[in-house]
Amino acid sequence: MNIVEHLTKQTEDAYEWTNKLVESIPTDKWDEIPENLETNVTWQIGHLTMSFYYHSIMVIKGHQMDVIHKIPLQEYDRLFTKGKPQDSVGKTNPSDLISHLKLVQGKSLQIIKYLDDKELTNTLKETETPHPIAKTKYEALDWNIKHTMWHCGQLGILKRIVDKRYDFGLR
Repeated sequence: MNIVEHLTKQTEDAYEWTNKLVESIPTDKWDEIPENLETNVTWQIGHLTMSFYYHSIMVIKGHQMDVIHKIPLQEYDRLFTKGKPQDSVGKTNPSDLISHLKLVQGKSLQIIKYLDDKELTNTLKETETPHPIAKTKYEALDWNIKHTMWHCGQLGILKRIVDKRYDFGLR
């Protein structure tokens, strides 16, 4: 397995965990912000949509017009990058949010799969906001995986509080 294949597999796994967790939480509970947690499912999904776009699309290949035409990136940036979770309450439709999340995941994987190992050492595409962690494409894609799993942990805690413990199929 080469490095691109490894990054692809790890990204697919992280996205699969995201989707399993998100789909297991009833949409009527997405806007709930538990005491002392300061986040909600809506914000987590919107934030992941924006982070997938930034860490695995924009800094790797630049803006992608097919995505830009389908997702309100400026509104999502305001709500899910710069905004607080309470600012996202009631502002989005759960089915649209899931659709946008999966669209960005698909585009991200499409881009990663067509990289070659040599490209991974290339510097990132320049953006208005410099990448907070990465200097190379490999580092950005690696961070995307880690950041995704960090938020999966938050989604798991949210699910447990607003709904019930996630069933991993172990019982």
